[in-house]
Amino acid sequence: MHRREARVVTATVLGHWQWDHLQVWQLPHTAGTRGEPQARQVLAPVLGLAPEQLPISRSERGRPQLGRPLEGQDVGWSHSGGHLLVALGQGVRLGVDLERIQPRPRMAEVIARFFHPDEVAWLLGLEEAARQQWFFRVWCAKEALLKAHGHGISFGLHRFAFAPQGQCLQVSVSDPELGPAGSWQLREWAIGADFRAALAWQPL
Repeated sequence: MHRREARVVTATVLGHWQWDHLQVWQLPHTAGTRGEPQARQVLAPVLGLAPEQLPISRSERGRPQLGRPLEGQDVGWSHSGGHLLVALGQGVRLGVDLERIQPRPRMAEVIARFFHPDEVAWLLGLEEAARQQWFFRVWCAKEALLKAHGHGISFGLHRFAFAPQGQCLQVSVSDPELGPAGSWQLREWAIGADFRAALAWQPL
């Protein structure tokens, strides 16, 4: 993954990442405010429309989506701790998530209660420091995938699993409603020392 220069937009862009037909921007964000206004500012010049003209609507479950004439594009955003990520992709259904790394005294309990059995066995078998590192990566990846799917965590974190492949994560088990495990792609990265980011997508 390579960090690249961001395009000049009216919003303050702190970082920009690109993988083929997908892009993610990082912006500063004020706690308690909505992410959509800033997302519109970033996306508008890329999509060739004014911010207020972008055909962004919400699904019944609140997932952002683009309408005509931009149906072939997909968008998403996530904010935490003063940061906002905005994602754009073509020919995919995507989800992006940002998680702050912070102490979780009941981490083992959360894993055992909510994660897939394969993840429970793997994560609870790790030493504490390694478990914390992987826990936040897995949690962030799960959130990103479920945002792409459109149901959110109410779908059930236990209904699919991530597994390590070297230093990367990939979907190893997938509920039929999510489609084949191999249809999902994931990119992860760190934002400073305190945040994990993940972008998950599936081709349309």
